[in-house]
Amino acid sequence: MSTEGGQAAPRVVVGVDGSAESVSALRWAAGYAKATGATLTAVLSWHYPAPVGLAPVGVAPKAVSDEVRSNLQEALDKTLTEAFGAPAPANVQAKLAYGHPAAVLVEESRQADLLVVGHRGHGAFTGMLVGSVSIHCVSNAACPVVVVRGQA
Repeated sequence: MSTEGGQAAPRVVVGVDGSAESVSALRWAAGYAKATGATLTAVLSWHYPAPVGLAPVGVAPKAVSDEVRSNLQEALDKTLTEAFGAPAPANVQAKLAYGHPAAVLVEESRQADLLVVGHRGHGAFTGMLVGSVSIHCVSNAACPVVVVRGQA
């Protein structure tokens, strides 16, 4: 996407996981993107949970991969609908990615002008002010980071 002067539009990346905090972050990022003419990419990432054991070597069977992607796409679509209603604005793209959310978002920040995250997501412990993914992004992102506190 480019602007009238031929320059690329700014890119905003927002991490989502379906939590209320990530919906608030998505709404904030959408307002910012609209005000600045930026494109917005909502990223939902996943990885094989470490407590289950080592991740399987090789490629999962197609049926398993298809089911996981289908469930994740459904969760991402639900988050977009909750934030915007249907359909999502034209400047909003959705992306599924494999990897730990902190690592995926830091990698996405390399091609972004702004990274937006909620203050904590599904994995947060009660009472935490900021989650580990948010802290990792603030400490390691290649672009400015906004941590959205959401509703009190």
